Amino acid sequence: MSNLLDLTSQGDVATISDESKLAQVVLMTPQQLYELWERQPWQSHTIDFTQDREDWAALSDEDKDHIVWFLSSFFIGEERVATQFNGLVGAYESQSEEHFLTTQQVDEARHAQHFNNFYTQVVGYDGSFEQRLDRAREDLNDSFKVLFDDVLVDANRRLLAAPGDIEAKVDFVTTYHMVIEGTLALTGQDTLTRVFEERGILPGFLEGFRRISQDEHRHVAYGTWFLQQKAKDPALARRIQKTLAELIPIAAGVLTPRGYDIGEEYEILGVRSDEVHGFAFQALTRRLKVIGVSLVPAEDEAVPA
Repeated sequence: MSNLLDLTSQGDVATISDESKLAQVVLMTPQQLYELWERQPWQSHTIDFTQDREDWAALSDEDKDHIVWFLSSFFIGEERVATQFNGLVGAYESQSEEHFLTTQQVDEARHAQHFNNFYTQVVGYDGSFEQRLDRAREDLNDSFKVLFDDVLVDANRRLLAAPGDIEAKVDFVTTYHMVIEGTLALTGQDTLTRVFEERGILPGFLEGFRRISQDEHRHVAYGTWFLQQKAKDPALARRIQKTLAELIPIAAGVLTPRGYDIGEEYEILGVRSDEVHGFAFQALTRRLKVIGVSLVPAEDEAVPA
């Protein structure tokens, strides 16, 4: 299983092989992450999908269906976070943090553009950008809608109403950076990248996807840094745990494909459910060790599976 802390080149925490040393990791600051963003530019509209169209035409209907399910989650997810991020930008506590946070919102818009280009040029969804988003929404389950349309939107509204509310900011960063990006997005990226690389297909999509992953490692690095600072306050540490306890069952539902119940075993595109959920769990728990927070909310009360 991949080590999600082995992300030095993408701007995350340093490579750590000893679990006991995770809490002593020195994280990149918002200023350093902003400077890294300047060194890692890319353009979504310059990617060539010629080979992708040939590869897509050769895929079975079942594989296309499974891939579209994965991609719809990303397409809608990128649109959601791009439009529900302005509250955090306005809640900055330093100029460096403000500058880095603005790069995140730009990144999310660029990611949505990449998926829109792929849906237009390869999958073949006609119409406007908005119509493609509406069509992709048809593939989403209720858990996805709860997390992205209810929880994330509410967290953003709270910050817009009170930018100085540190509890609201901790809630947003826990929701967005730890669960949505640090758990769900990185898990989906790992799964699809491995599948496409092993099959040698969709090189244009993979080019953009790797760039997106690079961007999101910076984003998660910021969230890890921020929560590590705030978790020094025991009350805020407990708040992070409480938020995670509420969101983990929802996240498990997001990772569940159409036609399956939460907790039911499945295999799609040659990847088993235990691999997907195992990667997601490790992605979250190892970062929480860096932050200094466990998944156990209080008094050894287990977090729901």
